[in-house]
Amino acid sequence: MFNLNFLAKDEVEAIHQATLRILSEVGIVLTYPPALEMLVDAGARVQGNRVLLPAELVEACLAKCPGKISVRGRGGKVKTLGDGSLNFHNLGGARDIFDYGTAEHRFAKLQDVRDAARLLDALPNCNTITPFFTPQDVPGGLMSLAMYRHAIPNTTKPLQGPGVQFAPEARYAFKMAEVLGDARELLTLSVSPVSPLTIPDHEAEAIMEIARLGITFGSLPCPTMGTTAPFSISGAIAQQNAEVLASVVLVQSVNPGLPVIYCGRLAMMEPRTGISVWGGLELGLASAGTVQIGHRYGLPVNVYGFSTNAHTLDVQNGFERALNAIIPGLAGADELSGIGEMEAGVSGSFAQMVIDNEFAANILRARKGFGASEDALAVEVIARVMDGSRNFLGQKHTSRYLKDGEILLTKLAERGTWETWNDMGRLGMAERAQVEAERILREHQVPALEPAQEKELDVIMEAAKKELVKE
Repeated sequence: MFNLNFLAKDEVEAIHQATLRILSEVGIVLTYPPALEMLVDAGARVQGNRVLLPAELVEACLAKCPGKISVRGRGGKVKTLGDGSLNFHNLGGARDIFDYGTAEHRFAKLQDVRDAARLLDALPNCNTITPFFTPQDVPGGLMSLAMYRHAIPNTTKPLQGPGVQFAPEARYAFKMAEVLGDARELLTLSVSPVSPLTIPDHEAEAIMEIARLGITFGSLPCPTMGTTAPFSISGAIAQQNAEVLASVVLVQSVNPGLPVIYCGRLAMMEPRTGISVWGGLELGLASAGTVQIGHRYGLPVNVYGFSTNAHTLDVQNGFERALNAIIPGLAGADELSGIGEMEAGVSGSFAQMVIDNEFAANILRARKGFGASEDALAVEVIARVMDGSRNFLGQKHTSRYLKDGEILLTKLAERGTWETWNDMGRLGMAERAQVEAERILREHQVPALEPAQEKELDVIMEAAKKELVKE
């Protein structure tokens, strides 16, 4: 496997040095008193409503982060980031669901959270599941926790917690994970700083609570070039990097050695409308640059992968998400997000999830590359065929390389003749994916939780409702 680098080593270093200047000269808007006290004791300075973080403090906190992290599912399967493998997970938190079969576009509900988790559980190239939808049929204060609670029974894969904003959400998610086992092995949580360079009090408290609980943490800034970040890719990456590293300083100051996933969600402004663009090629380039800067620190990196602004499963959708996944995939990303994503994260589709599972297989095949060993060069095989020893199809060499995956066998893409395609009803990739999604949802069964576990989760949710939902 090779890594496709878009930035030279000196350019990566330039971004790092620019980040240190941002943190030490510009600073982070941060006013949460316990965080201020802790950071000042560690050498930071307060200037108005900003905290200036010295380079030595940032570097020291980065040095405390482990280079690998592992998350376990309740079925025992473990996902490891930082070991050179490429992993995939789905979009989290979509508001809407798009049903390709009926063309219906509507707000998501709890049942969609359950169905999405069960479908993703069946897709082999989705390594980790994030609660997919933000259900609109629960109170806003319970939304993040309801996503997690209703995903838990519908997968045995590693299940990431939802993005949280408040410390109580982190505590209740931790309690739910404890129903299954050691929460520190089962749960990851993320918080999104506000771009540019702001960590509100409630988010600072949540970040520190996650660190105290010992949960693997992902800082998830979502800057947009031209509106909440500079309109240059390298400048926006430097700002995003500063937002990530400020969070790293917080968690490592609370709990040295806490596992951290370096996350980047940099998007671009569409100059003609001002909206956030997730489909442009520049997103893939920014994700590749994010991989390089995250790896500069020895951290596992999670970036956008399958992303598009398209509203349906059309040509735009296909080429945008393919480009934006293959570029950071070849750049060495540890994890790509976005399985099932549509409309810049506003919606998701079950058919899209199935398609992205096949896209993921193609990206893994591309990362594998090909070799030129003596056996692969096949001079003797060519000679045997030319001397009359049947043809290449009948050679053991062919069957061996077929078994080893030299050629990827697709399940959804069309590979037949016009006549065969016509006779089979002229189904395209999207239609086949819809059929497969419907089949999985009919047939795939996930081992149920114990009744006592279901009851305990309900008790936790009731307690969360009393604390978080204001009547």
